[in-house]
Amino acid sequence: MTPFTPADTAFVLIDHQVGTMQLIRNIDMAHAGRMALALAKAARIMNLPVVLTSSQEDRIQGPLMPELAEILPEAFAGRVRREGIVNAWRDEAFRAAVLATGRRNLVMAGVTTDVCLVFPSIDAVQEGFRVQAVMDASGSPFELSEDMSRGRMQDAGVVLTATNTIIAEMAQNWSTANGSELIRLLFTDVLPPVTPHAA
Repeated sequence: MTPFTPADTAFVLIDHQVGTMQLIRNIDMAHAGRMALALAKAARIMNLPVVLTSSQEDRIQGPLMPELAEILPEAFAGRVRREGIVNAWRDEAFRAAVLATGRRNLVMAGVTTDVCLVFPSIDAVQEGFRVQAVMDASGSPFELSEDMSRGRMQDAGVVLTATNTIIAEMAQNWSTANGSELIRLLFTDVLPPVTPHAA
């Protein structure tokens, strides 16, 4: 597969809302949140177009993670607020926002994997987009539904990846200005802190 590059890629973060995040059980919820924010910071470093979307912020799903407003203020202000359509791709405003980026490579993460991510990622592939789904910035309530959703996505042509992998792929060269910032991001925001060994 031809690598994704900053010149041809957009990031799409789906429903990283303070209420919806509580549904993550297959991986650590706080870790998934950190990875979503790391993706947002990577997009800012690389000056990528980012589409944010939420579903029914005034209900139990709650607002998007407030840190996203600090990291990506323009994308946050322009987020697509869906009124209940489960598959974001079927929401005309969301699909229009993705098309408006002009990019055919999409890096997607969504909460939850088994509802918010699986359907739009597959629909995007069926429309000719190349999609990588970031699995550690996404999560599900159940291992079974997570596994089934991953299988459906892979069968449809969605490539599964992780935050550190997609950042490295997009960086291309650590010695560039962006590469230097991205590797710093990996060490500060993505990699777990090193605990000293007892003597």
